[in-house]
Amino acid sequence: MSATDHRPAAGVLLLCRAEPDRVRPSAQLLGMSLLLAPAGEGWSALVPGADSWRDEDDEGTALSVLTADWAQALTVAESWPVVGLWWDGAEAGFVVAAAFRRTVAHTWHADGTQPPGAEEAMTVLRARLGLDPVLDGAALDRLTAPDPDIDAPARALGLVAVLARAGLHLATGLAPGTDAPLLREAAAALPATETVEWPGWREALRAGLDESERGAVGAWTRGPRARVRGAAEIVAGLSLLGWARCPDRPTRRGWSAAGAVLVVDGVLTLAYDRWRERM
Repeated sequence: MSATDHRPAAGVLLLCRAEPDRVRPSAQLLGMSLLLAPAGEGWSALVPGADSWRDEDDEGTALSVLTADWAQALTVAESWPVVGLWWDGAEAGFVVAAAFRRTVAHTWHADGTQPPGAEEAMTVLRARLGLDPVLDGAALDRLTAPDPDIDAPARALGLVAVLARAGLHLATGLAPGTDAPLLREAAAALPATETVEWPGWREALRAGLDESERGAVGAWTRGPRARVRGAAEIVAGLSLLGWARCPDRPTRRGWSAAGAVLVVDGVLTLAYDRWRERM
């Protein structure tokens, strides 16, 4: 902000319960520039820029809505959850997103009052992150207790302290209440921080395929095992097709269908392996 800019400090932190390597492909799909930094064992932090939600003339869409959209987009095809923290002046809040499950949000108001649904939001947060139902549950309950002497950013800081028990570790400067430019400056100063941007469809496809091939069945979709599998399926499929041509086979239609499926799958496996080698 400039010296004459009197807008309240605003920012967003997307706290992902996964290592940066797992977060990167999903973060690229958001289509905007983000800073990705490790945030403790099994955690990553994503920092968007202020230009993601406002410009000089327009405050844009509410931060709570944008944070929910970003968190949901990050997790739509993933198994790990995201806690999105946002703040804008005297108000702050969080969202919890996890795959196709309903995204839950909560807002802390400036006057210390809590909107309906605070208990449900904390219960969902505790369950999806695997927090301790007793110790962490009590700490979360205190964050929703009406108290005009505790402002909204302080409650967001309290939530970060609770998540620290689950391994979250935010570096100095990455804290709720910090304005977006300073937040990005603090993230950029960390040695392990990287910039994540939309790489284009070709690179995004390559990254997604690389990630899937690192899974349990990856060796059977590309490489020597995949080629052996594809050839074996073609041989087996052709054998079934030939066997099913005998007129005295009572279920030859079923065997023909099975043979055709094997041949097609084998051809596609070999074609995919060759295509990936060319990529």
